[in-house]
Amino acid sequence: MVAFNDSTEVPAPLDRVWDIIADVDNEPRYYPGLNTVRNISRTGNVIEREVTVGFRDSRGRQTVVLHPKESVEITMTEGPMRGTRVITLSGDGSKTKIDIAWDVELVGIPVLFRGKVKNQIMKGTKEALDRIVRAVQ
Repeated sequence: MVAFNDSTEVPAPLDRVWDIIADVDNEPRYYPGLNTVRNISRTGNVIEREVTVGFRDSRGRQTVVLHPKESVEITMTEGPMRGTRVITLSGDGSKTKIDIAWDVELVGIPVLFRGKVKNQIMKGTKEALDRIVRAVQ
C-alpha cells in the first residue's frame, strides 16, 4: 500500500486554482507519468475514463468525481494502481492551499520495484504541485 500526502500554498484565489485542477482532461500537463486520458462517459460531475501511465504505457480505468471548488476525487479501479488520489482545496480569498492525498495499492508490480515506484509517485506529485502553481501565476 502506498499512502502519503503532499501540499503547497499558492498566492491565488481558490476559483483560479479550481479552474486548473477541475480541468481533469489536461492532467497529463501536470502529472509526469500520466501519459494520456480518454473519457468514456460523463454524467454531471462524475467522469469515467481510461488512462495510460508509466514508461510502459500501462492502461487503467478511473472514476473522477468533481466536488466544485472543494476537491477532485479520483478512484483507480483497474490498472497498475488501485485506490484513490484526492486533491483538496482550501483558501482565504488571497491564497489557496492544495492538498494531494494518495492511498493506492500497486498491482502487478513486483515487490522489488514497489519502493522505486512509490518514490516516483511522490516525486511526480511534487512536480505536479509545482506545475499547478506555475500555471496559476
